[in-house]
Amino acid sequence: MGNAFDLTGRKALVTGGATGIGEGIALGLAAAGAHVALTYRSHAPDETLAKIEKLGARGAAVKADFMGMDQAAAEDVVAFAAEALGGLDILVNNAGTIHREDSIDLPLEDWRRVLSVNLDSVWLLSQAAGKRMVAQGAGKIVIVSSVLGSQGGVRVPAYASSKHAVIGLTRALCNEWAPHGINVNSIAPGYTATDNTQALRDDPGRSKALLDRIPAGRFAEPEEIAGAAVFLASDAANYCHGSVLTVDGGWLAR
Repeated sequence: MGNAFDLTGRKALVTGGATGIGEGIALGLAAAGAHVALTYRSHAPDETLAKIEKLGARGAAVKADFMGMDQAAAEDVVAFAAEALGGLDILVNNAGTIHREDSIDLPLEDWRRVLSVNLDSVWLLSQAAGKRMVAQGAGKIVIVSSVLGSQGGVRVPAYASSKHAVIGLTRALCNEWAPHGINVNSIAPGYTATDNTQALRDDPGRSKALLDRIPAGRFAEPEEIAGAAVFLASDAANYCHGSVLTVDGGWLAR
């Protein structure tokens, strides 16, 4: 039996792949043998692409703004990846945003912005990739949720709602697409050292409260989320459908 975790020759698209968890996943997939296309918005992708190529994989990048994304834009992103890499076997929906504010003060425009990026774009990209994967009879879709897909959090109502929603989307899509050979699963990272958690980590009181609750006693590094993505993108996860794989240092077990 060969290495079920080997992704040699697979073609993957990772959204938000130029920084943070997305970059960690993109590099993890490349290290496992996959060619990787990534989207970026404000972080230049050159350094990440160089790392991908150093791992012996092909890389490509396309600038994309997921705020207010429509079907045509989603299909263009998926088409770019497929054309640049020569096909599409894996989609990792990682790109996301967060807004922290007391719920009684949260403007509707900020609520809608978070839901647009974290939920609408995930649906549209999954739909666009799903069309190709159904036609080819195989594919892996990984949706990045959060431990706040199981909790309410504090001062992040739109973010928590969006992360609950993408877990529901994961399960809904797996029910339709599993018979077509497509695996749709989710990763729920815990608190990770990225731009999204910078404000929390810079606040001594909040940081201590979080670390005191995490059994592992530290924040995750982005590359520590990559193993879950490699697993769910590989043949080792062929019987995983609608799963939510938690990588949180024990946060939800506390």
